[in-house]
Amino acid sequence: MLIIGIAGGTGSGKTTVVRKIIDSLPAGEVAVIPQDSYYKDLSHLPLEERQKINFDEPAAIEWSLLVEQLNKLKEGQTIEMPTYSYLTCTRQEETVEVKPTDVVIVEGILVLTDPILRGMMDVKCYVDADDDERLIRVIARDCIDRGRTPQMVIDRYQNVLKPMHMQYINPCKRFADLIIPQGGTNTVAIGLLTDYIEGRLAKSAVKK
Repeated sequence: MLIIGIAGGTGSGKTTVVRKIIDSLPAGEVAVIPQDSYYKDLSHLPLEERQKINFDEPAAIEWSLLVEQLNKLKEGQTIEMPTYSYLTCTRQEETVEVKPTDVVIVEGILVLTDPILRGMMDVKCYVDADDDERLIRVIARDCIDRGRTPQMVIDRYQNVLKPMHMQYINPCKRFADLIIPQGGTNTVAIGLLTDYIEGRLAKSAVKK
């Protein structure tokens, strides 16, 4: 199993990069594990308190569960991946069945911050983008998908996203094997990564 870590700031284009990799490989060979599915459950807190939680720091993630489930996939076991609601800030009862595949992509803003998870990755990527471009994407996404107003998004960006990006996310560039500037529009970098994955898969097939 080849484990690819893809990190980068909020709105940097990570999802587009992941989608283009999946589209270029045979169907069924890639499983995606989003970091966002492993936010800690806050159902024991009142909604008002939940909405004050900082979701852009490593402490917000249940890393132990993510590592445990990734190890199960490596051992050939199917997992029940949790799901999370941004509207209620709680883990949902529904889970997503994920079966072992030749390639697993672990994607999220903080996936290179955890040393144990980082050590499990065969390839570590960082998707980079200009701050103003990221802000525009975050406004569009959060207003549509997460029920926020533009002003709420801007306030959160200034008070939380930007400081956390500088403290936790941007420093992770030093761990990356490949930095992908301008996210999903960088076809050369995505092509290089895809070619590498295909090469590793071909070698694994020969060994089998």
